[in-house]
Amino acid sequence: MKKIIKYVIADLLRSRTIIVYTAVLLILSFSVFSMEDNAEKGVASLLSIVLFVVPLVSILFSTVYLYNSSEFIELLVSQPLRRKVIWMSIFTGLAGAVSLAFIVGVGIPVAFYAFTASGILLVLCGCALSLVFVSIALWAAVRIRDKAKGIGLSILLWLYFALLFDALVLFFLFQFSDYPIESAMVALSMLNPIDISRVLILLQIDVSAMMGYTGAIFRNFFGTAGGMVTTAAVLVLWTVMPLWFSLRFFKRKDL
Repeated sequence: MKKIIKYVIADLLRSRTIIVYTAVLLILSFSVFSMEDNAEKGVASLLSIVLFVVPLVSILFSTVYLYNSSEFIELLVSQPLRRKVIWMSIFTGLAGAVSLAFIVGVGIPVAFYAFTASGILLVLCGCALSLVFVSIALWAAVRIRDKAKGIGLSILLWLYFALLFDALVLFFLFQFSDYPIESAMVALSMLNPIDISRVLILLQIDVSAMMGYTGAIFRNFFGTAGGMVTTAAVLVLWTVMPLWFSLRFFKRKDL
């Protein structure tokens, strides 16, 4: 298992996509912090980039890599190795490489300019989103054999989590605006890992004061120790569940 993980990580770190991804994040992060005179403002400005770019690159790059590595995966399956070991090794290698690229691209500027609770939380949430969307990519790639359809599904999933989910939530708010649904918004936010990360970081930089009563509801839940533990558990579930479904399908799949 260790040999497979090392090979996958070494192969990915030589990829031009990963190198460009790291360089772009590094340049954007240093640029944002250089233009802002306040570390919290820099974190808030960088937040939107992280919430859109990190999930997109993680899910799209992982999906393309899996399809391009189909012959390598078939070779591994033909060896006396358990499919669970092969799949978990590929996930670990992919997640490790993408997370490392994010840590270098965003973590280093944060350490220089915004080594605060909000800056650290931004890096942690970015790593969590990397793991979640690599896991979702594995599920999408193993479910659909056709490369074009698989990549299309990955893009649609990213669009749903990044854009469409918020539109549906707004529609829900307008339809039930006459009812006290603020508490339900906390439950709805758990259905989207991007929203969870956004709320956590915005609360940490104290933007919740501008969100009125809804912001107070979020702070009362996410600001407590129990809320933080629950949120961390939900992010872990968002990583584990797609990975488990993909592993289950990979074990039965005829390559």
